[in-house]
Amino acid sequence: MNTSVFTAQRYSTKAFDASRKISAGDWENIQDALRQSPSSVNIQPWHFVIGSDDAGKARIAKAFTNYPFNTNKVLDASHVVVFASRVHASDEFLNAILEQEDKDGRYAKVEDKQTGDNVRRLFLGIHRNDLKDEQEWFARQTYLNLGFTLMTAAALGIDSVPMEGVDLAALDTEFGLTEKGYQAVAVVSFGYRAADDFNAKLPKSRLADDVIFTQA
Repeated sequence: MNTSVFTAQRYSTKAFDASRKISAGDWENIQDALRQSPSSVNIQPWHFVIGSDDAGKARIAKAFTNYPFNTNKVLDASHVVVFASRVHASDEFLNAILEQEDKDGRYAKVEDKQTGDNVRRLFLGIHRNDLKDEQEWFARQTYLNLGFTLMTAAALGIDSVPMEGVDLAALDTEFGLTEKGYQAVAVVSFGYRAADDFNAKLPKSRLADDVIFTQA
């Protein structure tokens, strides 16, 4: 598979074709990417709010009142995802991950399961107690998911745009994310570009290799 095709063709869509919907099969693949994304020590600190119909997208669009240039990117898209990350990892949450891993067959022996739990708690402790950036660490893991999912969409021929021009606190309130222990960190719209999307006609611009790469 030539991944350079996807990386070259993917861009931030500025206008979506409101008449086109992502098929159920393709959307299932995107949701699978949201679930299968890598995260440090498999901590999976994310939650996703999905708007797939007019009512759902309208709820998400409430958070764009102060960013009207992004509103149509929500309303005209096929699907919209609010990416949220955990604020704190409780023992209950950590135990749920561990039991799911055990259920999925990751631990052949009891001691392996204990080791898995110990390693996850070790890294969490570093961020919570030493670096004191637990919440930021979770947000970074969620952004790994965002990038992973953008590339999955590109491989499926689906356009997308990640947005931070949004009232994230409004999303926390609208969807009760704070009460669930999460905070919204970004919104991504998925769909198909409109014929008049100006950004689709512009060449991509990236810094040169000698600026961004150093050979060790």
